[in-house]
Amino acid sequence: MKYSILVSILLSAPAMASEDIADQYPQSVLYAKPYEVIPGVYSAIGATAPPTYENAGHNNNLSFIVTGEGVVVVNSGASYLLAKALHDEIRAVTDQPVKLVINENGQGHAMLGNNYWIEQDVPVLAHVDAAAEFAHEAGGDLAALQNYARENAEGTDPMGPTETFEDRRSIEMGDFTIEVLHLGPAHSPGDTQVWLPRQSFMIAGDIAFHERMPPIFEGTCTSCWIETWETAFVPLEPTFVIPGHGHPTNLAQVTRYTRDYLVYLRERIAEHIESGGDLSQAYYVDQTPYTHLDTFEELATKNAGVVYAEMEFE
Repeated sequence: MKYSILVSILLSAPAMASEDIADQYPQSVLYAKPYEVIPGVYSAIGATAPPTYENAGHNNNLSFIVTGEGVVVVNSGASYLLAKALHDEIRAVTDQPVKLVINENGQGHAMLGNNYWIEQDVPVLAHVDAAAEFAHEAGGDLAALQNYARENAEGTDPMGPTETFEDRRSIEMGDFTIEVLHLGPAHSPGDTQVWLPRQSFMIAGDIAFHERMPPIFEGTCTSCWIETWETAFVPLEPTFVIPGHGHPTNLAQVTRYTRDYLVYLRERIAEHIESGGDLSQAYYVDQTPYTHLDTFEELATKNAGVVYAEMEFE
């Protein structure tokens, strides 16, 4: 498919994600079969729901780049079995070996499959802050996986990355220049973006959302996230974006549902604080423009409370 045709599709296609869509690939532990987004770049699009037994924790995007001299994987997945399932799909596409795995952040669904890849003698790279986050949270992440995934958690042994970076790592492999970036504070510690400058293609990770509501964690600096977006992400002007969750899209869409959502929520909370509102009322500030997003019911009130706590003493 020519890039111009794909751009048209990305600009015009309606959102396809839904928490109610059943497993799209029942013969695999993967929620959906990987497909080629642009030449050489594939992604298995996860469910836009919370992790469940039905989706086996595949609720984020697992991507890989077939470079001509080897394969680079983005995200290990939420378990050993998910990592193995992705590897099986890679082998069906190419006989090139996997040479590197990149974790997009320190959350379980990015790193709990690391031990599969380490078992294959594949190096695993993550930002130093993401590695520290995973080291702190790995026990809880594994317990959560075992609780919801049950037998699909088998084989998972939490292991951090084998390598870390701080600002960026540049990789020349085959037909691709791959820039592994940490553009700045955003969704969670050590958020990592994989930038393909020749293709104007960004595997953005959880800095970017559009089909599901962005979760805002305790400790997330939303003003910092907005600044990182405006000063570091947008200037790259990616034509294509694979967000952390949801289908590939374009910069305008992820800006609308990430940066613009953060600005909107901060404005509503600021108005609430200025009118003397307290935390108990902050949970219910108006977020109706975003009710159509997946995970709205799970996240909207939580997000409002976290942003109130962040902004109360700004």
